[in-house]
Amino acid sequence: MPAPKHPKPIPNPKRSADEPLRFSHPAEEAFARVLDFYETRWEYEPMTFPLEWDEDGRVTTAFSPDFYLIDEDLYIELTTMKQSLVTKKNRKLRLLHELYPDVQCKLMYRRDIENLAVKYGLFEGAASGTTNLE
Repeated sequence: MPAPKHPKPIPNPKRSADEPLRFSHPAEEAFARVLDFYETRWEYEPMTFPLEWDEDGRVTTAFSPDFYLIDEDLYIELTTMKQSLVTKKNRKLRLLHELYPDVQCKLMYRRDIENLAVKYGLFEGAASGTTNLE
């Protein structure tokens, strides 16, 4: 089934305001610390963007960017996967831009996160330039 003419994001069904915040990866927690240090207002995985639907109109593919930077109106997705394995995430980002042209979302790659880790000493071993982002 083709995408609806004007698809709408939905509040992330996996997130509950009553639950304590749990990051999926240490890189996300470290990135949140950088945002907090710079007093950047953010939300963690607040929205889910449907990207593909089956013939009955049920969502089959969706994307929930890791962070929403409130004052910048910008979503950030972190990926710590090897560059050769990010094809699926890049595809979702391309679909997001096609279906939601007014939504700004940036993908931060492993090398970007490693640079932050070294610069800010975010992970064990960051001072020596070695990080454990696996």
